[in-house]
Amino acid sequence: MTIPSTLDLTGRDVWIFDMDDTLYPPEQGLLTLVQARINAFMVTAVGLPEDQARTLQRQFLDEHGTTLAGLMANYTVDPDRFLHEVHDVPMDSVEPNPTLAKLIAALPGRKYVMTNGAREYAGRVIERLGFTHLFDGVWAIEDMELTPKPAPATFRRFLDQFDIDPARAVFFEDTPRNLQPAKALGMATVLIGDGRGHPVGDWIDARADQHRRHAQRLGRLQIARR
Repeated sequence: MTIPSTLDLTGRDVWIFDMDDTLYPPEQGLLTLVQARINAFMVTAVGLPEDQARTLQRQFLDEHGTTLAGLMANYTVDPDRFLHEVHDVPMDSVEPNPTLAKLIAALPGRKYVMTNGAREYAGRVIERLGFTHLFDGVWAIEDMELTPKPAPATFRRFLDQFDIDPARAVFFEDTPRNLQPAKALGMATVLIGDGRGHPVGDWIDARADQHRRHAQRLGRLQIARR
């Protein structure tokens, strides 16, 4: 299908961003480090063979939204230990992005981050990017009560927490399925990237086909709002 490159922003003044591979490009490799630590946790803490750990990580991510949710459904794990160990990664590969920071700052209204990552990890990523001052709130996996996107109930709790009218919101996300409940609730949706082979449907209103075009898209949104 063809996803339109334009977006009707009439009445939209709440901007919600996924974090990993959305606020920074996947080429910076941060999630690769996290995934390696997830595999290591599954081997050392759960006792799985390496091959099975890799297979189950992908399976749990597809079926449950996060590997942690899948582990909790099938094994006995300490979620606090998991979140600490797998997100304890260096931030050296993440590059500050003052250009994107200026564009986000120029968007009128409120801005939020909604991430399946851990709260402390999200704070480090956002600080490294130079975005700490930009957001009115960060909603992490602990705030979701460990029930990750794309669970519709998690989106509803997020909207309630920050008193957001979904008809006034735009949601930016690199995982297509996470945009589906946002669209169903009334948000405008923007897919960042190509979806990495995952199904893409009419719940996506617009797309920046490559991450470097994310800033260009935000620049056009800024101009369109003036």
